[in-house]
Amino acid sequence: MLNTLCQSKMKSLSLLLVLFLFALASPALAASSGGELLDLTGHWVGYVALVVFIVAYILVIAEENLHLRKSKPVMVAAGIIWALVALVYSQHGDHHTAEAAVRHNLLEYAELFLFLLAAMTYINTMDERGVFNVLRAWLVSRGFSLRQIFWITGVLAFFISPIADNLTTALLMATVIMAVGGSNHKFVATGCINIVVAANAGGAFSPFGDITTLMVWQKGIVQFQEFFVLFLPSLANWLVPAFIMSFTVPKTMPDTIREKAEVQYGAWVVVVLFILTITMAVCSHNFLHLPPVMGMMTGLGILKMYGYYLKRRHMSLEQPIGSDLGCPALSAATNGHGNHENPPNWAIHESCPLKTDAHVEEAPKFNIFKSLERAEWDTLMFFYGIILCVGGLGTMGYLALGSQLMYGDLGPTGANVLVGFLSAIVDNIPVMFAVLAMLPEMSHGQWLLVTLTAGVGGSMLSIGSAAGVAVMGQARGIYTFFAHLKWAWAIALGYFASIAVHFMVNGSSF
Repeated sequence: MLNTLCQSKMKSLSLLLVLFLFALASPALAASSGGELLDLTGHWVGYVALVVFIVAYILVIAEENLHLRKSKPVMVAAGIIWALVALVYSQHGDHHTAEAAVRHNLLEYAELFLFLLAAMTYINTMDERGVFNVLRAWLVSRGFSLRQIFWITGVLAFFISPIADNLTTALLMATVIMAVGGSNHKFVATGCINIVVAANAGGAFSPFGDITTLMVWQKGIVQFQEFFVLFLPSLANWLVPAFIMSFTVPKTMPDTIREKAEVQYGAWVVVVLFILTITMAVCSHNFLHLPPVMGMMTGLGILKMYGYYLKRRHMSLEQPIGSDLGCPALSAATNGHGNHENPPNWAIHESCPLKTDAHVEEAPKFNIFKSLERAEWDTLMFFYGIILCVGGLGTMGYLALGSQLMYGDLGPTGANVLVGFLSAIVDNIPVMFAVLAMLPEMSHGQWLLVTLTAGVGGSMLSIGSAAGVAVMGQARGIYTFFAHLKWAWAIALGYFASIAVHFMVNGSSF
């Protein structure tokens, strides 16, 4: 309970501080995003919208205590904020500006939503086919020492998250740490910290690794291949704290664990199709100049077609009772004319082994819509609320005001470094979306810097990233806010090391 209260207070106070600065700053500093937009930062509607957003975000922070899904308050807040925007413009006789602005935000959300839905469906399908179970079983059964597991899970988290996203990767590797560590809570906590940092760092140099990098890529600010110049800075971000923490991990051998897992039919085909889908998304963006989501949705359609094949294959193996294909007993029972005489089930099962329950269990029925259903719908709806809320506040002039406060007064480097700390406290998704909505004038190197800091900054606190929050729920009571906070200084060293490496390696882009 103390952990939860501390997390809630820190996050809410920090968010209130940021928005309080926005609200109290002189309205004269505010710049309209466009010539036709009204500056509502000093209007009562602007203040009401700000209070609505703060209340909604506090409810998001208190999700664990209230058992209220995080998407619900922000979706309501989005509706209220845009109603206030439309009300003011209607009073000025303008019935089109608010509509055009909200449609622009809806288009941005639709691209993100469909892209993530396709990616989540692929990940869920690979999970259903047993791909991740095989990897986990292999790791826990190989007899590695605790320190070897520490490094192996870190390396895998760093290199899997650019493809499978940091949240999925962190959860997968955390199950390995917990299975190997057992009652050694100190190792489990340290291993989970290492995984969260590695997964976030790995996701920072790939458009598919994190929501923030995906948003930057879809915005067209950084091209697909240009993200990979962040590989060395991201590697430094993970290696520095991992090297420091590894000295506390013993080289002792854990208890022997015997675990077996098998992939289901078609698992590796799904992996190949996922790689093909990623390739189509990149090609549609780079060569056809279409949104990446077109490639992802086409790939999802291919997966659904392959799912149809898997379903038909299962039906052919199942062969429902009543078909006399290849079954002498059933053929005789129907006198060869298809007229059933209610033969006993045992006779059919003995003569037709394909109809036994055991065989059906060996070939689980595949349903692509089950993988769709297992998508993180609360998260997808949360993104809707956040994007619409931030977009509404931006239409009122708050993002222009924030851009002036951060990028005008602090300068791009200072502001982008600050973005990393805000990501650890507030959450990187609304912070990055706000930066993209501000669209400050920056060099290519600075855009790469903010992509890096927003991606890895959340590692400094356990509540700063989706990976950290998810692993806290998985290793409840072991990997906690304070357990992570104990190593915050080492993670911060990695954060500044990644920035230094970025300036050294990519200095020519500034």
